[in-house]
Amino acid sequence: MGKKAKENKDERESFAAKRAKEKRRNTLIAIGVFAGVAAIVGYSAITFINSGSSAPGAPQGAGALGDEHEHAAILVRIFGDKFDFSGPAYQIKSSWIHFEGQDGNTVHRHASGVTLGYLFDTLRIALTDQCFVFSDGKEFCTNDEYSLKFYINHNQVPDIRNYVLQEDDRILISYGGETPEQIEAQLVELDSQIILN
Repeated sequence: MGKKAKENKDERESFAAKRAKEKRRNTLIAIGVFAGVAAIVGYSAITFINSGSSAPGAPQGAGALGDEHEHAAILVRIFGDKFDFSGPAYQIKSSWIHFEGQDGNTVHRHASGVTLGYLFDTLRIALTDQCFVFSDGKEFCTNDEYSLKFYINHNQVPDIRNYVLQEDDRILISYGGETPEQIEAQLVELDSQIILN
């Protein structure tokens, strides 16, 4: 074998060795990328399973969307004025619990475990046991003259944030200095509201 032939053979072997080395490197990079993707997918799946939610964005403690469909009447009176939830700003802000069909009297709950607190969060209304706060910052808080009161089916309760409404419930939120007679009139008005299915 001549000198020239030997050089050609060495070049071919060197080229083949470079190609094999490059192929191994690319294979290792691909394996690393696939391992990273698998780790991310695995972590996401474990997080989703452990979250206890039936879907991304679900309220904490909620069941599967559609596992229940309950309706309740609600009336909010602030200094005697009825708050209107029938406007677009308050309609279907969540699939889990909402007002719909330009009706501001009926709350629709579409999953078990969804609270009234979550409803008000979706409406951007802060609700505590002491305050009712609109997204524009207007606050109606219990003080020496006025109080925030909650009633579920004519029974006064200290707070409704963690309450999961049931079919045909009647919920009153009243703020002001009402007399017992005025509260009774509001409860009668609430009882007269039609609950839409």
